[in-house]
Amino acid sequence: MPAQERKKFDDLLDASPIGRLQITVIAMCSLVAVFDGYDTQAIALVAPDVASDWGISSSDFGFVFGIGLFGGLVGALIFGRLSDKYGRRPNLLTAIVVFSFFSIATPLADSLASLAAFRFLTGIGLGGALPGVISLTSEYTPRRMRATVVGLMFCGFPLGAVIGGVVCTKLIPAYGWQSVFLVGGIAPLALLPVLFLQLPESARFLTLSRDHEGLARILNRMGHSVPADAILPEPSPNRSPVARLFTEGRCAGTLLLWVTLFMSLLLSYLLLNWIPLVARDVGVGSTGAVLAVAALNLGAIAGQLLIGRLADRRAPTKITGTAFLLGAVAIAAIGLSGQSSTALLVTAFIAGFLSIGAQMCTVALCANFYETSLRATGVGWAMGIGRAGGIVGPVLGGIAVDAGTSVPHLFLLTGGASLCAGAAAFAMALTGRNRRTRPTPALQMSVAE
Repeated sequence: MPAQERKKFDDLLDASPIGRLQITVIAMCSLVAVFDGYDTQAIALVAPDVASDWGISSSDFGFVFGIGLFGGLVGALIFGRLSDKYGRRPNLLTAIVVFSFFSIATPLADSLASLAAFRFLTGIGLGGALPGVISLTSEYTPRRMRATVVGLMFCGFPLGAVIGGVVCTKLIPAYGWQSVFLVGGIAPLALLPVLFLQLPESARFLTLSRDHEGLARILNRMGHSVPADAILPEPSPNRSPVARLFTEGRCAGTLLLWVTLFMSLLLSYLLLNWIPLVARDVGVGSTGAVLAVAALNLGAIAGQLLIGRLADRRAPTKITGTAFLLGAVAIAAIGLSGQSSTALLVTAFIAGFLSIGAQMCTVALCANFYETSLRATGVGWAMGIGRAGGIVGPVLGGIAVDAGTSVPHLFLLTGGASLCAGAAAFAMALTGRNRRTRPTPALQMSVAE
């Protein structure tokens, strides 16, 4: 077929409305994100009850929180690389099996050490699922709405945490804290056969691997009569994908994305893991603590919808950076809510709307920054570095609480992380303007565009 008649898969997406197959991909990836958010948040929600059952201090959970997120870091790096090499779909399904199995096994824990081991192994699967769902959603979404849709899919993560809060208030009194992990493992396993039958491989990955037969099936499911060989193949990488994160004008953007995600996940996990324990300690009560976490996550969902929509229409890094900066004020205000349940709920919602909503939009920036052959690796490393921030956040919270840090000062420190994330996002905008003054690779997408 003549070269001039061939087109990129992205061009095909941009010229068509979102169809049934794309909706299926987005919906299934969103469900996986819901399970990921539920299982990630579960340990913080049950921590007060486990501490009470085992007669240990709440501050002892800093290590358990951190080791689970370290597992997520390891999983994101490993599965991100494997997804670029062997495909998004098989690695995503494998990651779901891993985190489901070890979530179901978590009730066997009878000490902090065994609980930490189960959380580490669960975390590998939880972190490993993220590169797959982010890449698949991005690669089946038209460029004109990619930031909004990827962020909307990632809303499943805080939604899962909200569902976890509601489920915990019902399950724990009736069946004990162990039941929370059983539900978190059984539910994704029940979805696995549907994912196996209905979730497609990335069409853009199929062009990269020159799988015309697989690509033809995808095009047929999308209702396109375009032959597979009419789709321009993605360029094949010529060096290690990790090394390519720092070449061809990507170095500054990669490092700034890492800083933004490190700081934003630090503040996110510090808030998510320590709000329940701090709220109970200041007398709000366990129900108030769970509702505060729910308010934080609901705020994140609402914030992502607005911030993501604005980011699709205007300079995304500036919009995201502004939200982080304003969110710093809201986070600091959480520490000033005292024993007022209403003040705690309002400030938690606003902090989630701004800072965590912006963090979810950063995920879309990351997916847009890298081309197909590098996307899962780039997303995996960025999320892995972010998870490192998630490790530091809860551990830092435990150290601060043990050192006698007051609640207002703890949340003031957390607000500082949001300021740093905002500064890095604005620096990405400056880097993007500088990059437009020199040649860039044809398929490279600047996050400042």
